[in-house]
Amino acid sequence: MGSISQPQLVPFPLLMNGNYTASTIPWRLPSDDPSIPTPIELSWLNLFLNTIPTFKKHAESDTSVPDAVNKAEEFAQRFARIIEDFKKDPASQGVPLDVLDVENANAISLFENVVRLNDAIEDEGKRLENLVRGIFAGNIFDLGASQVIIFVDNSGADIILGILPFARELLRHGSQVILAANDLPSLNDVTYAELLEIISKLKDEEGCLMGVSTSNLIIANSGNDLPVIDLTRVSQELAYLANDADLVILEGMGRGIETNLYAQFKCDSLKIAMVKHPEVAEFLGSRLYDCVIKYDEL
Repeated sequence: MGSISQPQLVPFPLLMNGNYTASTIPWRLPSDDPSIPTPIELSWLNLFLNTIPTFKKHAESDTSVPDAVNKAEEFAQRFARIIEDFKKDPASQGVPLDVLDVENANAISLFENVVRLNDAIEDEGKRLENLVRGIFAGNIFDLGASQVIIFVDNSGADIILGILPFARELLRHGSQVILAANDLPSLNDVTYAELLEIISKLKDEEGCLMGVSTSNLIIANSGNDLPVIDLTRVSQELAYLANDADLVILEGMGRGIETNLYAQFKCDSLKIAMVKHPEVAEFLGSRLYDCVIKYDEL
């Protein structure tokens, strides 16, 4: 059987021409020694390091996994080694460390363990089910916008009780709304497939969300697989759909603050998120759990 190639990723068409980098917080300056971690790098690496006991505890309690305790311990040790390697030499991966590298390192460190857990399931049907489960986690600010694109964040209450009521209001005012979700799961971010299912369950027999037609609602695959997003790499489908949008909304700390707070677009844009990390709060000069709303009018 031939392999299925990943979709080609292209720049988001509404990015303003100029120097764009998917990183708001400067982890390091050009003058910093590449072999010595900066205080900001160390704070983030220690944050990830401190999450290991929690992940390990959850993994140990998974009764569906044979030998879960030992496998959880193996994961904890391997992930800790990766973080410690970054702390010793930030350039050990060949490029300067930034928020995207850490997210990738996190995912890469889990890959082998995920494969082993799936291989340990002897029943082919259950193994396939487990793999599928792994794929699935204006004026307000411009109510007069004819087309709106929203990069959504977390599953659960975030998407269902936060974004969808907002999107419904835009639909009520005649806007076309594009909801862009992750291609693959990362942390608790809602995926494209999961969002399709959520919308399907919320719609009535006439295809309405509480009396509002969803004929102008489009669910798009962003091509992304991280809690942050680099807008130079989105799916061709999303680039086509968003080409003439009037408003771009980036929701969540990863997409709206950490990577795109200062991103400039060819249309109005809104970044909205809650500050949930002390390091981000320090950079912004805010408090933990402050809410950030940044509206840029073209």
